[in-house]
Amino acid sequence: MIEPLLDIRGLTKSFGALVATDDVSLTLRPGEIHALIGPNGAGKSTLIKQIAGGLPSDAGEVWFAGQNVTKLTTVARSRAGLGRTFQISSLAMEFTVLQNAVLGALGQRGTIWRFFSPVMKNLELRASAMAALERVGLADHAGTRTAELSHGQRRLLEVAVALTLKPRVFLMDEPMAGLGAEGSKGLTTFLDGLRREAPILLVEHDMDAVFALADRISVLVYGKVIATGTAEQIKANRDVREAYLGEEEGL
Repeated sequence: MIEPLLDIRGLTKSFGALVATDDVSLTLRPGEIHALIGPNGAGKSTLIKQIAGGLPSDAGEVWFAGQNVTKLTTVARSRAGLGRTFQISSLAMEFTVLQNAVLGALGQRGTIWRFFSPVMKNLELRASAMAALERVGLADHAGTRTAELSHGQRRLLEVAVALTLKPRVFLMDEPMAGLGAEGSKGLTTFLDGLRREAPILLVEHDMDAVFALADRISVLVYGKVIATGTAEQIKANRDVREAYLGEEEGL
């Protein structure tokens, strides 16, 4: 059996009486897209924050590439190869599209920057940033201020920034949000190819995209994983349909 690149073991997080994640365990294997689905408030974004290091866990461990990274900071995990896109944009809105991508490329180097202008003159960083923008279809918007982008374009920029980090694993929190039908279709095709570079843990509400992409799907309800399986297994699971898929029109 192929060893998982990402191994989540019993992660738990409570906020007072609210248990956001409850003993969650899952794995991500090389070349795989593992989708995490569930109703709003199920704990999906909390789990992604725990995995990325932005939120300390009450219990459990995160293993990455055979190493226990539970105590590492977000920055350390990122430099180790965990690349994340966010449910809510973390982009610098006053910067241009290219400047945001360059910051991502700079982060991949682990360099502390003090003066932004010299960084923007670095041809290697600019080339890496432009290559990422080209891949997501934003090269023509390189000089556009990020605040002027549509919501969907900002999601694509998040993906481009993640690409500049050259991650070994992608953590993607609702990348399809705001893209519309055509945008979602295009990003679905892109992510299908991206898994060859690095596996993807995908949190997503677009079920067409999930069923088209995911090798495995885990269903999170009230902080607990109630099922894991292929798309067909998840569709046929009565507990899943009652807890979540029954809410989705046409499923």
